[in-house]
Amino acid sequence: MNWSHVGLNCQDIDRTAEFYARLFGFRTARIVPLGDDRIVFLRKDDVYLELFSGESSAASAPVDDGPRAVGAVRHLAFQTDDVDAFLRDIDGAVPITLGPLDFDAFIPGWRSVWISDPDGVVVEVSQGYRDDEPKREQTHAV
Repeated sequence: MNWSHVGLNCQDIDRTAEFYARLFGFRTARIVPLGDDRIVFLRKDDVYLELFSGESSAASAPVDDGPRAVGAVRHLAFQTDDVDAFLRDIDGAVPITLGPLDFDAFIPGWRSVWISDPDGVVVEVSQGYRDDEPKREQTHAV
């Protein structure tokens, strides 16, 4: 089984597609026409976003690192080599919902900032995260 995609409901598919293209390098992979509507698949490497027209024009207000409701997507997340360089590149063009915060107490060099996409989806951008080192099994001499 492999990861496939995340589906996002959008107020304006073109605006949302441009946001993910400009900030994260996504490109249009496929457009599926549906009469007067369409579904747009964006791709970045092996990651896909599937954009749908939303049924409501009211965007949710992004808060901190995302909603806490059970069943809600808390946030999308991307890795960068340098959070501060990312912030310089976007130059205040999108709202920051939280951070940047340092998590050196957990992993030296781990740093994250959370921003909002045009539809209020919170997007985390972080640097320095890595998995735990595998634990070595101890052997005992007999």
